[in-house]
Amino acid sequence: MSLDSPKSYAWLSIATALATIALKGIAWLITGSVGLLSDALESVVNLAGAAMALAMLTIAERPADAGHTFGHGKAEYFSSGFEGLLILLAAVAIAVAAIERLVFPKELEQIGYGLLVSVAASLINLVVARILLFAGRRHRSITLEADAHHLLTDVWTSLGVILGVGGVAVTGWLWLDPVLALLVATNIVWVAWQLLRRSTAGLMDSSLPADQYAKVIAVLDRYRALGIDYHALRTREAGARRFISLHVLVPGAWTIAESHRMAEDLEREIRDALPHASVFTHLEPIEDPTSLDDIALDR
Repeated sequence: MSLDSPKSYAWLSIATALATIALKGIAWLITGSVGLLSDALESVVNLAGAAMALAMLTIAERPADAGHTFGHGKAEYFSSGFEGLLILLAAVAIAVAAIERLVFPKELEQIGYGLLVSVAASLINLVVARILLFAGRRHRSITLEADAHHLLTDVWTSLGVILGVGGVAVTGWLWLDPVLALLVATNIVWVAWQLLRRSTAGLMDSSLPADQYAKVIAVLDRYRALGIDYHALRTREAGARRFISLHVLVPGAWTIAESHRMAEDLEREIRDALPHASVFTHLEPIEDPTSLDDIALDR
C-alpha cells in the first residue's frame, strides 16, 4: 500500500482517534467534566467513522468488474452516511449526560491538568485534519474530506468545551459545563446533517457541482462556435469518479472517421478540464430533424 494512497490516510485517522480518545478520556477522569466527556465520546465516533472509511476506501479502490461496470466509487458515500448516523447517536448521549448534570451539579476537579491534556488532543486533531483535507481534495475522496471536516469540527468543539471548563474554574458557575456540552451536541447534529445530506446526494446521482459543470460547458461552447452542436448533456459523480454523457451533432456529410476523431478530441478536452472523468458521446447528424427527438431521452 502506497504511503500516499487514500487508505494510508484512513489508517492515520484511526491512529489519531485512538490517541485523542486516550487523552480526552484522561482529561475527563481527572476533572469529572461532562463537557470533556462529550468531547471524548465524539472521538469514539471518529474512530468508528475512520474504521468504516478504511473499509469503504478498500472497496472503492477495486477496479470495475462484470457486476459493477462503472466501478465501486459509490462505496465512499456509505462511509460518510454511516459516520453521520454515529454522530447523531453521540449527540443524543451527550445531551442526556448534560441534562443530568444540569439537574445534579457536580464540582470539577484538577481543571488545569485536564485542560492541558484536552488542548494536546485538540492540537493533534488540528494537524491531522489539515493533512486529511489536503489529501481528500488531491485524491477527490469524499471519505477523507468528511473525516477531515469532522476532525476540524472536533477541534472547534473542544475549544468550546475548554472555554466552558475554564469558565467554571474562574466563575464557579457549575452550569456552564453542561450548557457547553449541550451546545456541543447541537453542533454535532449540524455536522451529521451535512454528512448525511452530501452522502444522500451522491447516492442519488446528483449532477456535478456548478463550477465543474461550467468547465464542461466551456469546452462544448468552443466546439459549438465551430458549428458542432450538442444536447442531452447529463453528469453525475460516484466517489472520486465523474461521469459525463451527451449527444454531439455533426455535419451529416462528415465521414465516420472524421466524426470519430472530433468526438475523441472533445472527450479528451473534457477529461483535461475535469480529471477522473469518464465521457460518453453519441454522434448524430445536425441536419436531421429526428436528431432533436431525443433531447430529453432517458436511457
